[in-house]
Amino acid sequence: MAKHLLIADDDSNIRSLLRLVMTGEGYHVLEARDGLEALSLLAENPVDLAIIDIMMPKLDGLELCEQIRQHYDIPIIMLTAREQLKDKEQGYLRGTDDYITKPFEPMELLFRIKALFRRYSRVSSDRIRLGGVIIDIINYEIIAGDTVLLLPLKEFELLAQLAQYPGRLFSREELITLVWGADYMGDSRTVDVHIKRLRERFADYREDFTIQTVRGIGYKVEVAT
Repeated sequence: MAKHLLIADDDSNIRSLLRLVMTGEGYHVLEARDGLEALSLLAENPVDLAIIDIMMPKLDGLELCEQIRQHYDIPIIMLTAREQLKDKEQGYLRGTDDYITKPFEPMELLFRIKALFRRYSRVSSDRIRLGGVIIDIINYEIIAGDTVLLLPLKEFELLAQLAQYPGRLFSREELITLVWGADYMGDSRTVDVHIKRLRERFADYREDFTIQTVRGIGYKVEVAT
């Protein structure tokens, strides 16, 4: 079955170009001229991945990204002419999975779309696979070859949260909310402590996955290919 892509961009030329490329690859394409129209399409249609521009009327791409991340479990790619690091930081903090600046090669965007679909396909309803390491989210077990690891609860939940979205950057504050809860009153550095422990526990499995630090922002899991 063809996957559905949402393209949200106020530039009709960009939308036309992407529609031509993506339909040629067998994708079904939905188009939105602004952020509000994009939200309406999401509410009424199945969407497997969203490609959104930052500078849009009515609801900009950063706000749209945040809305999508709150209500839908789909990959997000941001398109923008902004190249400054702080703009990319804002995109990742709002929940984007990838970021590509204009002008861009349509085929590069296509490669990134396919890579994101591969990442998301590693997650099933009850198990997450990181190379040869399997996270059993029903039984709260880590299966690595013939070894079954039982982690402290918060370490397990932190790893599972990162592993559900390989390559996606999570801020410390976001991880605190997702793992410890919005009412957590402790120090956000507890995330750093738990990440350190996870790295120590899985030091022998670096060929399967790594937990990477993005300085000043947070963490992400990368799966070996």
